[in-house]
Amino acid sequence: MYVLFTDDPLIDLESKARRYIRQKQGLTNPLFPDPLEKYVEDFVSTLSNCNIQVAGPELVFGSLYDKIGYKSIDNELFRHLVITRIFNPGSKLKTIDYLYRYQGQAYSTDKIYRFLDNLCYRKEKEKEKEKEGEKEGEKKKEKKTDMKTRVEEIAYRHTCKVLGGPPAIVFYDMTTLYFESSDEDDLRKTGFSKDGKHQCPQIFLGLLVSLGGNPIGYDIFEGNIFEGHTLIPVLKQMQNKFNLDKPIVVADSGLLSSENIRLLEEDKYEYILGARPKNESEEIKKKILSFSMIDGQVRLIRKDDKTRLVLSMSDKRAKKDAYNRSKGLERLKKRIGSGKLTKSSINNRGYNKYLRMEGDVELSIDMEKYNQDAFWDGIKGYVTNTRLSGKSVIDNYNNLWFIERAFRINKTDLRIRPIYHQLRNRIEGHICICFTAYTILLELERMLKKAKSSITINRAQELVRNMYCLSYNLPETNKYETKVLKMDQEQDELYQLVLKWMKK
Repeated sequence: MYVLFTDDPLIDLESKARRYIRQKQGLTNPLFPDPLEKYVEDFVSTLSNCNIQVAGPELVFGSLYDKIGYKSIDNELFRHLVITRIFNPGSKLKTIDYLYRYQGQAYSTDKIYRFLDNLCYRKEKEKEKEKEGEKEGEKKKEKKTDMKTRVEEIAYRHTCKVLGGPPAIVFYDMTTLYFESSDEDDLRKTGFSKDGKHQCPQIFLGLLVSLGGNPIGYDIFEGNIFEGHTLIPVLKQMQNKFNLDKPIVVADSGLLSSENIRLLEEDKYEYILGARPKNESEEIKKKILSFSMIDGQVRLIRKDDKTRLVLSMSDKRAKKDAYNRSKGLERLKKRIGSGKLTKSSINNRGYNKYLRMEGDVELSIDMEKYNQDAFWDGIKGYVTNTRLSGKSVIDNYNNLWFIERAFRINKTDLRIRPIYHQLRNRIEGHICICFTAYTILLELERMLKKAKSSITINRAQELVRNMYCLSYNLPETNKYETKVLKMDQEQDELYQLVLKWMKK
């Protein structure tokens, strides 16, 4: 427990009174130092660097860690790793160095790695042990819960508290996390990288959040998996874990497939998925092109008895689409002029669809196809089986930016990648720590917005670095005390907001 140094006027008056009494009693002598000053000098001379420690991370992020409910996880090392990840993200070796130099906590590299090995153990092995125990007639053992499950349960309970009940709508998306290594294994595979690191092995991280980006759960997948095959497994996992009451599922067009739609409908889920209007049937495409839509207009097309195609038009998006097409055309012209295009370039990837082959070897650009694409500029589609209005469908889909921001926070503020671990358990442990840290940053942001503070989460990460505490022994009683040193105005504002938030 930290105690804060204050400018208490009573303490100042008491000090002045003692000096006045000593003067009246003739106890002061200019030839000798003032006794009070001597005490201060003697006290200061006993202090060393180890008496001063950084207190800000624990005061701010540690308090929010407790507020969310993670204090029920009785593991000091997990707490240190999560809090350090928030304000001093880096490798585990850098974390060890920081904890020793600024927190007075000494951990060996082996201890950290052993901890990660057991943080998120392989469930398959646990099931095998349970089966072996049943065969041997052992007594029923208490079920062991891994850290990932505990963290997700705490995060989900907190999300329900924030929302005032179970989430009615959830958002799912995936991102890639790459490794600074060229070696592949069962988990780390090279594949299409959203980070542009196609030469590095990677894994997929699937994240499920509610409104506001409040987390529900996550899972990891092999780096070469098709992302459309991950939606249903994550939904079922969360449904079994938290007994989710069939919320509306929102996901982008990368998760759009007839198989996913079939499985969602079989499980009686309502959904809003990003659509690809140009990939629809010829009949539907003719209907779309007959609309002559204007800016802000929303149109609906019934696909079948269950699903509708919602369409919106945006002039701003049309300008962007037209610009991208023209840039793609210019790149094709340059490649044709350089002679670097070959027969293998004739495919439908990107703007290569505008290429056509004349004779055996001559390539040219199909300008008719290029001009026809202009009719689709600015049109965006959504597939849904809900009864929501077209505008509500679009508004809900636009909230996918919550999950995009979640990935941005993890990649920039928490530096979740690149990942330097190689063993699966350590990789899972690293992601579990980052997921926990993300929930704390989200709670911090919620607190700052509620208070209408000008402090941002990035500024808060900087402020805590210079919030110190002083630890010392009282000379007469030998009692150990820890006091927080006086903060500047901005630091004190942040600290007081946390204290107020903790009382809610």
